[in-house]
Amino acid sequence: MLEIKTVRMEFPADANIIVGQSHFIKTVEDLFEAVCTTVPQAKFGLAFNESSGACLTRADGNEEGLRDIAIRNAQALGCGHTFVLLIQNAYPINILNAIRNVPEVCAIFCATANPVEIVVAQSEQGRGVLGVIDGSSPKGVEGQADITWRHDLLRKIGYKR
Repeated sequence: MLEIKTVRMEFPADANIIVGQSHFIKTVEDLFEAVCTTVPQAKFGLAFNESSGACLTRADGNEEGLRDIAIRNAQALGCGHTFVLLIQNAYPINILNAIRNVPEVCAIFCATANPVEIVVAQSEQGRGVLGVIDGSSPKGVEGQADITWRHDLLRKIGYKR
């Protein structure tokens, strides 16, 4: 029997969340180093659900409150080999390449500041991530004014010239 449900991630309004899958206990230390060395001013909390041996939620970070929230989210998911990273004072675009380059990381399911629900399947063996619901559904197609706004915003914040 397979049960499918969603788990809403909870995090502060001024934070971003990255949820992914990894394959080894070393993930916690390597993701910690990836964040610290890529964006030194970032505040973050990290939790990783181990899926063999003791099957513990392993955690680290440089901000206790974010670490605690990451742990709560990881435990709510209950999916093995899944990590939850909460960041403040940085954006996912600043650290995604560093995270992708961590040898243990298999997939990144989402990186967002939007409300997010993780679609989870539960079987007799355990739980796994099927996908994510990130933010809201589209309400239309951008027009010329929207294109101009997007173009100007990217240049204003320094992501395009």
